[in-house]
Amino acid sequence: MYHGTLYNWRSKYSGMDSSHIKRLKELEKENLRLKHMYADLALDNKILKDVIEKKL
Repeated sequence: MYHGTLYNWRSKYSGMDSSHIKRLKELEKENLRLKHMYADLALDNKILKDVIEKKL
């Protein structure tokens, strides 16, 4: 298990210095936040469409 984790880490981050790794982590965090935001908005949109359809 450890060997696989080390291999994955090395394949993902090899050749990067610490500032690049930090920036990558920030972008991954922002990407996750935006995905959650999109999911919330898509759900709100679905709920509103369902409400409108029931009123018609």
